[in-house]
Amino acid sequence: MVHLSTVRKESHAHQRQREERDAQAAAVSPYVYGTRYAVQELPEHSMSENEMPAPVAYRMIKDELSLDGNPLLNLASFVTTYMEDEVQQLMSDAMSKNFIDYEQYPQTAHMQNRCVNMIAGLFHAPSINDPSNEQDAIGTSTVGSSEAIMLAMLAMKKRWQNKRKEAGKDWSRPNIIMNSAVQVCWEKAARYFEVEERYVYCTETRYVIDPKEAVDLVDENTVGICAILGTTYTGQYEDVKAINDLLIAKNIDCPIHVDAASGGFVVPFVKPELEWDFRLEKVISINVSGHKYGLVYPGVGWVFWRAPEYLPKELIFNINYLGAEQASFTLNFSKGAPHVIGQYYQLIRLGKHGFRSIMTNLTQTADHLAAELEKLGFIIMSEGGGRGLPLVAFRLPEQEGRLYDEFALAHVLRRRGWVIPAYTMAPKCNQLRMMRIVLREDFSLHRCNLLVEDIRLGLKTLEDMDETMVKRYSTYIQTHATRGPQGHPVYGNEQHSLQGKSGKTHAVC
Repeated sequence: MVHLSTVRKESHAHQRQREERDAQAAAVSPYVYGTRYAVQELPEHSMSENEMPAPVAYRMIKDELSLDGNPLLNLASFVTTYMEDEVQQLMSDAMSKNFIDYEQYPQTAHMQNRCVNMIAGLFHAPSINDPSNEQDAIGTSTVGSSEAIMLAMLAMKKRWQNKRKEAGKDWSRPNIIMNSAVQVCWEKAARYFEVEERYVYCTETRYVIDPKEAVDLVDENTVGICAILGTTYTGQYEDVKAINDLLIAKNIDCPIHVDAASGGFVVPFVKPELEWDFRLEKVISINVSGHKYGLVYPGVGWVFWRAPEYLPKELIFNINYLGAEQASFTLNFSKGAPHVIGQYYQLIRLGKHGFRSIMTNLTQTADHLAAELEKLGFIIMSEGGGRGLPLVAFRLPEQEGRLYDEFALAHVLRRRGWVIPAYTMAPKCNQLRMMRIVLREDFSLHRCNLLVEDIRLGLKTLEDMDETMVKRYSTYIQTHATRGPQGHPVYGNEQHSLQGKSGKTHAVC
């Protein structure tokens, strides 16, 4: 008589042998779908007990990622989607480098410093443009403009607090002034660091900050004014010089931070005569995203200060436990080195002429696209001719009896693969609906014309639909625009942010 435990042991032994055979077969065979993993669900809530062969894990993940959108057709995002093979190889080779370890990877640190100097030079940093001054520019790399803005906010707040303390005044109620069209990271920075948000609201006809209204909001507790070089909604450049001149005329001691996340790598090459940077005495800090028009994959950003006095020393930490004395001003610590290396490659690979050629081409293509959309009857809300970012913001004209709206058109275009966001303007703009197409480096004139033809066909498709189907399309893009994971139920339906109060902006980044 065979004991039950013996049967179980044999059964377990056979199972282990089968798993080992499957693993060995998968490791040497390209027939991944012949293994047991092809008929098993991938782990989601807990780790599996045993290893999965590398070829199987690779194929299973690759298959799932094929359901993601095509980055080249994602015209909602400013983020770079193309880099040359050579720089991709450099970045891949540096994947294991921890950027913060300056002692171990000194050349990577040197490359960061070179990037800081070169980019600050584009922004007319005094230390770079003064031939008698051999000092490096004051700045650092960040994970993106969000971290850069957080660091700039901290510097402005700390400098304001120090001045208030020295004068024996209350320093507990700082505020910052900004346009209601700011990116959400500004709301986060203000909320996280306990700075009151004071907004200059957009209107139905004005989508940028009003300089006079901004300056009128300044009081003794204002740490600074944020001006945007290329708003998220319409790509327009805010009038930094007007704010600067008003502050000087009224003898108001208030600094300006310029959020040049999108425009910082565009304006110096397309509209170099525009005064928005350190040429203006009230501009004390600037941030820019290397992963936008800096032409680097996400995520890398940069932040700069006019001079050392605008970056309080107590925010800088000196450490030596990585082998050498080094200064640190970041919100994080360890991060990968590839993106800094990628930024340095782009700067030396393209030079000013290369950047100028790319940005000029994008500007010309954006003007062409705007003209073609006007022919289709759209109202253009962005500025062309280099007066704004290389994007086209547009909306349908008011038309009695028309059944479809911008959201329905966005849904139709998704059937062709194009991701073009439909959204409502910033708060207090009467829920104005609009769409936006961002032109990136890899958006050629030929692809532009293909898009125009698909928009023309999309309009015709909507015109032929009945009311029920059009309503279904319009509602779908607003409520089921992505197939991504839903937020945690505990934190859903927030009402404290500008978007929470005025309606979600979909696919705008």
